[in-house]
Amino acid sequence: MTTDNTLPPRRSLALKIGAIGCALLVMALAAIGLTLRLTWSLDGGAAAINEAGRMRMQTWQMAQALPAADAQHLDALLQQFDASLALLQGGDPSRPLAVPRDAASRSALEAVQRHWQQLRSSWQQLPAAGTSTQPAAIAQQADAFVGNINILVSTIERQLARWTTLLNTAQFAMMALAIVAALALLYAAQLLVFGPLSRLQQGLARLEEGDLSTRVPAHGSDEFAAVARGFNRMATSLQDLYASLERRVQYKTEHLQAERARLAALYEGAALVASADSLESLARGFASQTRRIAQADAVAVRWSDENNRRYVLLAAEGLPEEMVQAEHCVPTGDCFCGQPQAQAQTRQVTLQDWRKGAARSGRVDTGQCQRAGFASVLSVPVRLHERMLGEIDLFFQAPTAMAADDRALLDALASHLAGGMEALRADALQREAAVADERGLLARELHDSIAQSLAFLKIQAALLRDEIARAPQPSARVGGTLAELDEGIRESLSDVRELLLHFRTRTNLEDFVPALRTTLTKFEHQTGLPAHLRLAGEGMALPPDVQVQVLHVVQEALSNVRKHAQACTVWVDVQQSPQWTVEVRDDGRGIDEADLLPDETHVGLRIMRERAASIGAALDISTVPGAGTCVTLSLPRMPVGVVAPPAVAAVLASAHTERLLP
Repeated sequence: MTTDNTLPPRRSLALKIGAIGCALLVMALAAIGLTLRLTWSLDGGAAAINEAGRMRMQTWQMAQALPAADAQHLDALLQQFDASLALLQGGDPSRPLAVPRDAASRSALEAVQRHWQQLRSSWQQLPAAGTSTQPAAIAQQADAFVGNINILVSTIERQLARWTTLLNTAQFAMMALAIVAALALLYAAQLLVFGPLSRLQQGLARLEEGDLSTRVPAHGSDEFAAVARGFNRMATSLQDLYASLERRVQYKTEHLQAERARLAALYEGAALVASADSLESLARGFASQTRRIAQADAVAVRWSDENNRRYVLLAAEGLPEEMVQAEHCVPTGDCFCGQPQAQAQTRQVTLQDWRKGAARSGRVDTGQCQRAGFASVLSVPVRLHERMLGEIDLFFQAPTAMAADDRALLDALASHLAGGMEALRADALQREAAVADERGLLARELHDSIAQSLAFLKIQAALLRDEIARAPQPSARVGGTLAELDEGIRESLSDVRELLLHFRTRTNLEDFVPALRTTLTKFEHQTGLPAHLRLAGEGMALPPDVQVQVLHVVQEALSNVRKHAQACTVWVDVQQSPQWTVEVRDDGRGIDEADLLPDETHVGLRIMRERAASIGAALDISTVPGAGTCVTLSLPRMPVGVVAPPAVAAVLASAHTERLLP
């Protein structure tokens, strides 16, 4: 049995039953109204007949009063008769009294009126003329007038008889209507309610017996038809479900496996965050994981600087070397990769459409991805508490539409990556804070011990000089020795103050460049030598612990200039890309080549080399006797896929704007 899926205009069961009930109600009300109208008319006609009978009696009373020539009594009878005749003409609204409005009744009433006008005029003149009229003549006139009244009564009685017949007919019709209404309601109930309900019950019984091909007729547009169509759809669904149960079980199994894979990916991401000891290993792990999950042809993990001005490539898989070099640093908003923080969201585009819009806007080379063979890119922002830390870019060689569940998984992995980056940054800040606390303790010890002792020695040397000056014959040798002692104390005090300044140097509250400017300002104030700073390029920010080491190397170089160079000017050049390079130059007397050889006597040079080695940097010192010295510190450049020393690898994790420590 086939089902009819077409839906005719909705006519509800309540509407059908209401229409039948309204029709029966209208007919019943019409019949009742008709009977009430007939009953009222019959009562009014009967009252009119009674009034006409009273007029006959009044006529005979006037006929008897005329021979006695009692004018006053006659006038009263005439007025009473006029009132009765007027009542027949107009009816009585307070009670059902009215002459039927058919032509015969109205004609008989008019005949009575005309005859009464004639008879009244003649009877009214008799007492006034003083003439006596024979009772026989008066009786004859009265009898003729009463005959007209009788004709009126007969006419009214005939009309009432017709109305009575019509009333009986209406009553019989009402009885028949009641019977027909009862039968119609029973038939309608059977047709509209009991029949469909019985078919539904039979269908349910067959369905319980296992006959899934059972269908019930679903003709019409009422509620039972809608229920029947719903029953048929349910039976079809059950039949399809039973027929494709294995397929559905397989689908559910695959869905559960996909959910299990997503949970495993999240667990793997959490484990990767917990086990990563450097940002580079964390980025490479997430690049491999997201590429495998999204089944992408290539992936790039990028880091964003604190002002979200650029995105630097941390790790990549599947990208051509040319593309890696070209997009090592992408300015924010110049390409699909590198979204501005205010507009960052997980999005996927077809590169051909994006390239057209980018070419019109005059952006950077948007065909780099297409030259590499990619057709679409999915960009996932890496954010932590509304802070933009970076971005994961997935590249596909064919247009791909990523499902909502997969996008949610990638967003969750990006959140894990952001948490891992924040954890590494916090670790770097904690290490820097621990070192700073220890150095602060050493600074306080130096200040409370050696610095105080040197200050005391300086005072004692001044007192000794005064005592020698007051001696009768001071020795020249003693004066020279005292001058050397005074110079040594002054130099030692300067060195201790410089050590105190270095020990208190911290950069976790500001970037490297402001800290370097502060150092140069202090150097100028201490030595009176002009120091010029030049910045070039834009590179990845340095972490606090690396900044401290670089700054200490610069401070040691400036200290050597102050102590030994006898220079007039100092220049500090900072190159931030493609790698960090800091160069300190002076125009002093230079350094002998022998002094540049590693030994135990040149402690300052050895310390600078050790500091550079601790952060994986290279230190180069070049000098021209009489023309100055150049100290160059070159931090390692970290190409994608190369593991950096832990101190340098912590750069990206700790270089963001907000700091954990005060």
